[in-house]
Amino acid sequence: MPLFDPQKSQILIVDDDISIIHLLSEILRGTGQITFATKGEQAIKMAQANQPDLILLDISMAEMDGFEVCRQLKLDPDTKELPIIFMTAQDGTESEIQCFEAGAVDFVLKPFNPRVVQARVNVHLRLKQHVEMLGALAKRDGLTGLFNRRYFDECYDAEYRRLQRHQLPLGLVFIDIDYFKKYNDFYGHLEGDEVLKRVAHALASVCKRPGEMVARFGGEEFVALIPHIDPQNLSNLGESFCTVVRELQIPHLQSDTSAHVTVSVGVVSAIPSKDLSQSALLEAADKTLYSAKHHGRNRFETLIL
Repeated sequence: MPLFDPQKSQILIVDDDISIIHLLSEILRGTGQITFATKGEQAIKMAQANQPDLILLDISMAEMDGFEVCRQLKLDPDTKELPIIFMTAQDGTESEIQCFEAGAVDFVLKPFNPRVVQARVNVHLRLKQHVEMLGALAKRDGLTGLFNRRYFDECYDAEYRRLQRHQLPLGLVFIDIDYFKKYNDFYGHLEGDEVLKRVAHALASVCKRPGEMVARFGGEEFVALIPHIDPQNLSNLGESFCTVVRELQIPHLQSDTSAHVTVSVGVVSAIPSKDLSQSALLEAADKTLYSAKHHGRNRFETLIL
């Protein structure tokens, strides 16, 4: 785990008293990049646009108080996980409970004790970093380092819906290592694992544009998600996946199609619509892959729906 660097953090201070903002900025000098808002609506827009690592939020503000700001942030899927520390002059158990029930991770009392503010801010910045790292690990396949099937399913669902709204093409690629069982039987499972890792790294190198991703679908099968694909480039994409694996030049004496490890690839493109379900597009990609395997492997086939 990389060392915690507070200077890389982004902290949003929300208070309608500019003197409080200046005071907290001084207390937190060197802790990170400080931004501020003096109104609730402004704070919500800033949090949605730039998702800070931590929000210091005053409860008692005119027009929209801190509880309402917090409530609206928690209702938004993009901001609901942002840690919020309330700032309040109200001491006592009931006030503490109210803060936590509203969704805050902590609170600091006015007038501020600088050392307490610094300590609590640093604790929650560290916690956020740990949570993010655990979340990132949960998205990855333990062997290859690629995204895992669960995370692919989430991304596929989101991209399908997004491109359906905008009526833009979505590409889906199924990739299978040829005669991988024979490779494992002959070379052993440890060598097989190394092949999976090297092939995974090569496949990932093909996806360079924002939104493109490769995931391990299961066993020796991989899947790539290619938003905004140009149907005219399907063949180039299929050939790229085949080529990067051939160029690894991994010996495979048990293959019936080549002296080296190769892959079969099925590439499909479609504009998502109500008449084409997500499962139907997945099935089409799988059938296209099967066709490539049926016609000799070490090749790709394409399909436009």
